[in-house]
Amino acid sequence: MSPNRTSARLQAARTRIPEQRADSSGLRTLVVGAGAAGTALVRDLDRTPEFGLTPVGVLDDDPTKAGRNVSGSPVLGPLADLTALALAHRAQVVVLAIPGLPHQRVRELATAAAAAGAAVRYLPSFLSALRREVVGSDLRTLDVNRLIGRHEVHVVSPDVRTVIEGRRVLVTGAGGSIGSELCRQVQAFGPAALYMLDHDESNLHRLQLDIWGEALLTDESLVIADIRDRPRIQQIFRDLSPEVVFHAAAHKHLPLLERHPSEAVKSNVLGTDHLVEAALATGVERFVLISTDKAADPTSVLGASKRLAELIVQANARDARNLGTGVFAAVRFGNVLGSRGSLLSVLEEQLRSGGPVTVTHPDVTRFFMTIEEAVGLVLEAGRMAEGGEVFVLDMGEPVRIVDLVKNFAEQVQLGPDEVEIRYTGLRAGEKLNEALFSDAEERLPTAHPRIYATVAGQVTADLAGGLTTLYAAASGNADATVRDCLTALLPGYRSAPTRPPALASLYPDGF
Repeated sequence: MSPNRTSARLQAARTRIPEQRADSSGLRTLVVGAGAAGTALVRDLDRTPEFGLTPVGVLDDDPTKAGRNVSGSPVLGPLADLTALALAHRAQVVVLAIPGLPHQRVRELATAAAAAGAAVRYLPSFLSALRREVVGSDLRTLDVNRLIGRHEVHVVSPDVRTVIEGRRVLVTGAGGSIGSELCRQVQAFGPAALYMLDHDESNLHRLQLDIWGEALLTDESLVIADIRDRPRIQQIFRDLSPEVVFHAAAHKHLPLLERHPSEAVKSNVLGTDHLVEAALATGVERFVLISTDKAADPTSVLGASKRLAELIVQANARDARNLGTGVFAAVRFGNVLGSRGSLLSVLEEQLRSGGPVTVTHPDVTRFFMTIEEAVGLVLEAGRMAEGGEVFVLDMGEPVRIVDLVKNFAEQVQLGPDEVEIRYTGLRAGEKLNEALFSDAEERLPTAHPRIYATVAGQVTADLAGGLTTLYAAASGNADATVRDCLTALLPGYRSAPTRPPALASLYPDGF
């Protein structure tokens, strides 16, 4: 299989438009570009309702096209008016249909669309290189709906602007897949300042280059810091006075954390504690923790560490509410397609190398979401939170990994006999099936029809004392004691028996 062909299809999945139907026709869509590509695209979207997109207008800078119809859709105005026109026409999706558009211009238009709460999709640049007519089927190069077993959900709304615009925003773990996408979308809502914190300077350099098109590394927006370093975190919060914090920094690979539980505690639990403490001390308005569905009735060190992070946020949310200060909440992710080291990139590599695809168990299932859904959930949680909630996106039914592999292979034109699947067995701490809520948690509706929440139940009586013991054990790298402390702090949790590691499984171990 051609690496370029597979990579192009993977990129299509990463930028996939959500196809949840807004009405009987589909999501309201603005097409940017009234040339041959835009005309062909509008025509095919009208003819093919299963794409889930309904054109409501076209944008073009050519004044002679103003007021004309393009395959039945009016030319509404120039590209400079994208944000205003998207808001005026309640656009949910903006498609950039100008092949060969410079990357800087793509970034500008994507930012303008995101500022109106619209999802962004653009025709892949390789189409211009092929010099052929663009058709609507190019938008379905890789049908992410078949992979995740449901329609994508358009989560973020223009109302997010009310909690970001004009405020100082800090994103931790900014160089990661979720953190970097958060930074891109936050920037579109007009913050007074965006601070991007990561311990990896190379990640920060790449992130600034991606967002601004240059990376001079000379301004205060980039912050090198380790969330384990309490004095450093306190200094950053004092100096920068962030008003909104999105906490994405974490260790997230399940098998590694089973083998090194002290490291999981230092980053996922203690690091969160440092940030929450600093946020309370400096009067942060909103604090959103990114967690994982593995925190619901955890069976792994990863899940246990993230559940403790949730409990820290929830315990301090009560204190903040009583003091009338900030709002603290958390979100749980399923497995994110398109994140670094996720299913799509691993599957591409395994297929491209000609080796077998490794899956832990024939019946293993997981919940999946796209990066857009994940980041939209974080932003909407920041907007809707009143304090202490854990928000979860309704991700439909879990997907069998084996079915996902077969769907993926079919869409990249590989026959069943060309894909060998080898089963490696569940690893320590892994579940056969994940859950979004624990058995003890109540699923509560929110203002968004596809987002649910749960609030803190019974918290361990002496959480603070138990955490002190846990931190001391982790500081001494006493892994056995760390496991015992996790069991004591989380009723129902039992540390998985240690055993030799199995071969890497296909699906991502992160969020």
